[in-house]
Amino acid sequence: MIRTDLPAEATIPRLLMRNAQERPGAAAMREKSMGIWRTLTWSGYYAMVSDFALGLAAIGFKRGDVLAVIGDNRPRLYAAQIAAQCLGATPAPLYQDAAAEELVYVLEHAEASVVVAEDQEQADKILSIRAQLPKLRLVVYEDARGMFHYRDEALRSFESVAAMGREFGAKHPGYVEAEIAKGKAGDVALLCYTSGTTGKPKGAMLSHRNLIASAAAFLAQTDLEAGDDWLAYLPMAWIGDALYTLVLQMIVGFACNCPESPETVQRDLRELGPSAFLAAPRIWENLLTQIQVRASDASWLKRNTFEYFRDKAIEGELLRTAGKPVPAGLRAILAFGEFLVYGPVRDQIGLRRARWCLTGGAPLGADTFRFFRAFGVNLKQVYGSTEMSAFVSVQSDDAADPNTVGPPAPGIEVRIAENGEVLVRGENIFRGYHKQQEATREAIDDQGWFHTGDAGFIDPQGHLAIIDRAKDVGKLGAGPHAGTPFAPQFIENKLKFSPYIGEAIAFGHDRAQVTAMIAIALAPVGNWAERQGLAYGGYQDLTQKPEVRKLIRAEIEKCNQGLLESTRVRRFLLLAKDFDADDAEITRTRKLRRRVIAEKYAAVIEALYDGATETEIATEVTYEDGQRATVRARVAIEDIHV
Repeated sequence: MIRTDLPAEATIPRLLMRNAQERPGAAAMREKSMGIWRTLTWSGYYAMVSDFALGLAAIGFKRGDVLAVIGDNRPRLYAAQIAAQCLGATPAPLYQDAAAEELVYVLEHAEASVVVAEDQEQADKILSIRAQLPKLRLVVYEDARGMFHYRDEALRSFESVAAMGREFGAKHPGYVEAEIAKGKAGDVALLCYTSGTTGKPKGAMLSHRNLIASAAAFLAQTDLEAGDDWLAYLPMAWIGDALYTLVLQMIVGFACNCPESPETVQRDLRELGPSAFLAAPRIWENLLTQIQVRASDASWLKRNTFEYFRDKAIEGELLRTAGKPVPAGLRAILAFGEFLVYGPVRDQIGLRRARWCLTGGAPLGADTFRFFRAFGVNLKQVYGSTEMSAFVSVQSDDAADPNTVGPPAPGIEVRIAENGEVLVRGENIFRGYHKQQEATREAIDDQGWFHTGDAGFIDPQGHLAIIDRAKDVGKLGAGPHAGTPFAPQFIENKLKFSPYIGEAIAFGHDRAQVTAMIAIALAPVGNWAERQGLAYGGYQDLTQKPEVRKLIRAEIEKCNQGLLESTRVRRFLLLAKDFDADDAEITRTRKLRRRVIAEKYAAVIEALYDGATETEIATEVTYEDGQRATVRARVAIEDIHV
C-alpha cells in the first residue's frame, strides 16, 4: 500500500527516519559490486546518512551551505545528499560526464563548500579546478581505489568523514534528530541545474514541499508498492532521478538498485527485472536500435519471423489506439507472437516484469512509442521539467497516445496562453532560480503561472499535447508551402526511428523547404557496412561512402512517407562527427542546442539551401582530456525526390 499519512511538515529526512523506524530490516538500497548485489536496509541507510551528516557538522558544515555530488549512481552519493538536507543545507547533484570547465561555472554559481566525488577520476576533476572555487573547503571521495598516495588536507574519504561523525555523535547525542526537527517543508531541498539548451544552466531551487507535492500527484495516477524494485541508473543531476530515488522512494518505501557501472546497465537491468522503469527518449531509441540490429543480423527464418510478428503487433496497437476491436484472427496471431517474439524481446531488454514504463524529458517519436507498446511494454509518456519538480502529467494504462502526455495530475493546473505556450501552476512549481531574480520573474508571473516555454494544446479528452519548444516552432517561408507550420522536433523524431540515424536536426523556418543534417548511428551502420563488405576506418570514413549516403537516403524516404508533403525532407548531408555535449552541441541530457548548432554550422546550413552539391565542414572537437582539435571534411549534399 502507498503511504498517504505524510507529516504536515514532511521533509525528505523525516520520511527517511519514518522508514528506518517502521521498516528497519526492509531493503532500501542495493548496489552491485564485483558481480554481487549488496543490500542496505532502511536502518542501515539512516545510519549511513546520520553518520555522514554528523561528520559534516564536525567540520563546520551548516544550514544554508551547499554540498555537490558527482559520479555514477551510488548509495553513498544519495546518502550524502540527504545528509546535507538533514543539516538544513542544500545538495546540488552534477552530471558525471561534465568537463572540468563546465563544473567551474556550476560549482562557483552554487557556492558549493563540499563536493562528494565518486572516485579518483571525479576527484581529480574537482581538484584540477579548485583554485577557481574560493568557497570550496572539502572534497570527499567515495571509492578509495587509486587515492592512497594523495596527500591533501582538503581531501577525505567518505568513511573517514563518517568516522568523524560517529565520534561527534557520541559527544552530541540527538544532534541529527534535532537538526531534522528544525527543517521546514518550504526549505530548499535540492539545487537542480537545468540542461542549458539556450545558454548557461540555471539553478532551480526546489523545496521539500515542491518535491513531495510532485510525488504525491504522481502517486495519485500511478501505482507503486513498497515491495517494488527500481533501477537507479539515470544521471543524479537529472530531476527525474531525484524525484524517483530521493522522494518517491521515501514516500513509498521501495528499494532502489544501483548498477555496477554504466557499461553494465543493460545486463543489470535484465538481471534485476525492475517493477517499473523510467528512461529518456534517447534510451528508448537505443533499445529499439539494438532490437532492430539483432533482428537484421539473425538468420533468414528468424528475421522474417520477427518482421511478420512485429508488423502484426503494430497493426493491433493501431487498432487499439483508434478504439477499434482487434479481430479474433489477429488476436490469435498476437497470442502466438507473445510466446515466440514479444515475451522473449521484453526479457532480453529486462522489462518482462515491469508493470509500466515511462518516457520523459523530451518527446518520443510516435513510431518508437508504438513499437514498444505493440510488443507488450506498458510504455507511457510523462511530462514535466526541472522547474516543475519533474512532474505535471502522465498517461493512464488504457489511454497511452504518442501524441499526448496525459491529463494534468490532481492539484496541478494547466492552461494554454494565447500564443500557444503551456502554463502550469501548483505546489510543484519551484521557488525560483538561484541568484537570478530577473530570470525567476520572467518564468513565474504575478498569478503564479510558470511559463514552460513549450508549445501545446489540450485535446477534447482533456489530455495535454506538447508540440515542441515554443521558440522552435515556426513556419515555412517562400514557395508553394509558405506559411505551413514547421515543428522540427516532430520530423527529427520520425527520422530517428531508423536504426541507422543516431541524431538529426531539421531546418525549415522561413525557408522554402525542409532540410536536415544527419549524424549516423555508428554501430548499426558499421555492422551494415561489414555485411556489405565495405571496409572503413571510423566514423568519418563511413560518412564519406556513397553506399552509406544511399542507405540514409532510403531511410529518409521511408520517413517522408509519414510526413505531410509540405514538411518532407528535401535535402540532407551526413555530418563527419556526431553531436557531442563536450562540444556544446547537445546538453548532457542529449537535447539539441539549436542556437549553438545554427551558429556553428551556419555555412553548412546555407549550402543546404543554395543548391550546392557538397560543402566543407570544419568543426572543433573536445577530447576527454580537454584538448581540442579541428575536424575537416568535404561532405556531399544529397537531394531527395519527393
